[in-house]
Amino acid sequence: MTDPGARPPGGSHAVVLGGSLAGLCAAAALAPHVDRVTLVERDRYPDAPRWRRGVPQARHTHNLLGAGQRSLELLLPGLLDDLRDLGMVEVRMPQDMLLLVAGGWVDRFDSRHTVLSGSRDLLDWAVRRRLRELPAVEFREETEAVGLVAGHGDSVRGVLLRDRDSSARTGWGEPYEHEADLVVDATGRGSRAPAWLQNLGHQAPEETVVDAGCAYATCVFEPPPGHTADWKCVLLQSTPEEPRSGILNPIENDRWMVSVAGLGGERPPLDHAGFVDFAKRLRSTVLYDAIRDAKPLGEVYGSGRTENRRRHYERLTRWPDRFLVLGDAVGAFNPAYGQGISVAGMSALVLRRALERAGTRGTGRIPAGLTGPLRKGIARCVDAAWMLSGNADLAYPGAADGPLPLAARLGKRYTDRLLKVATTDRTVATALFDMTHLLAPPQVVLRPRVLASVLRGPRTATPASASPPTAPSPGPAAGARLPEERP
Repeated sequence: MTDPGARPPGGSHAVVLGGSLAGLCAAAALAPHVDRVTLVERDRYPDAPRWRRGVPQARHTHNLLGAGQRSLELLLPGLLDDLRDLGMVEVRMPQDMLLLVAGGWVDRFDSRHTVLSGSRDLLDWAVRRRLRELPAVEFREETEAVGLVAGHGDSVRGVLLRDRDSSARTGWGEPYEHEADLVVDATGRGSRAPAWLQNLGHQAPEETVVDAGCAYATCVFEPPPGHTADWKCVLLQSTPEEPRSGILNPIENDRWMVSVAGLGGERPPLDHAGFVDFAKRLRSTVLYDAIRDAKPLGEVYGSGRTENRRRHYERLTRWPDRFLVLGDAVGAFNPAYGQGISVAGMSALVLRRALERAGTRGTGRIPAGLTGPLRKGIARCVDAAWMLSGNADLAYPGAADGPLPLAARLGKRYTDRLLKVATTDRTVATALFDMTHLLAPPQVVLRPRVLASVLRGPRTATPASASPPTAPSPGPAAGARLPEERP
């Protein structure tokens, strides 16, 4: 059966599978360049900023890093102002943060790095609201993809869909063909693209997995009465020797979203008393001191699927034209590093730039041969994040099969030293933040000035047991301007 509304007469049509942020970003990238974009989502969207089943990590803490802010603003101009107006909180890094890295407390100083902090429900809703204003984008909810439709030669010409049907035994109706000139898979960690490729006679991609056994628990709090502090955010990172972490983020409506995590298989408790007690056993008690008298505003939610997993589609020698995979379906990361949204946005910009170069706007067509070369550009976006999350998690016992290769061991030694130097050296800290925010390639931490400081070694760092540093004295700030997009 074929869907009669699948293709507009004489116009180009793209289908994006998955309506979370990676799919929303892909739709925003496509909308100016094709006549019609159909966004296919398995759930029904809530009509307000509320949690939905298809985004399990939405119950947990999110930071919108620099590259994520830049990408979303380029894709949907004015969105960052919308997010601030809706209550997301701008946190300057490190001056508004108590930041404990493996090497100790990071000095607080004025810098251009900021994160936007708020609930994932609010962020997703704000992006959906913007997309619904675009005439080229249509939402098809309670619909899921079950396969690809082979086209002429080595290509696809659409996707097999099925709609939710409460009267059916399986809860789903019969599959039907939905024709498209381009199919983008943004269905996340659970993507079935490897099996779909095999069904078309292609190979499944190789996978790399690094799993530090990280498990989360999160609760939203109302700050205690009379709370005052010179910080907005607390971030206590883990180490292999002390494998527990915690973060306190300000979110909309004057609330705190607090997440704690155990690595190596430890799972934080899911009751309020146990949650607060777990926070007391982090590397510093500063987060515990903040929440011990705070009022919990809901349940404690847990999450345990946090492995770093990447699928190497860029290594396949054959690829079906008019099919593309991006977002967590290509590279999924330990959420502790907050990189997934940024990589999704960066990958969508790779797609947008390719469409701009192809001159598709107003032509009514998507050229053949577009998607194959894009796999390497998307892989580079994943590489930038993997250098931090995947490599950092390799330090935890059992995260990878067998002993670490020599390059990984040398990289770990350099990173350990860098994290000590960054606590007191602002140039090194700035390079670290550039890499963390994905605003510069990982090689930024090997630039001559940074390399010299790291090799020279740290000045006396403030250990985790000491009081955290105070905020810098008021003065002219460096500003929060993001670097211009690199071509």
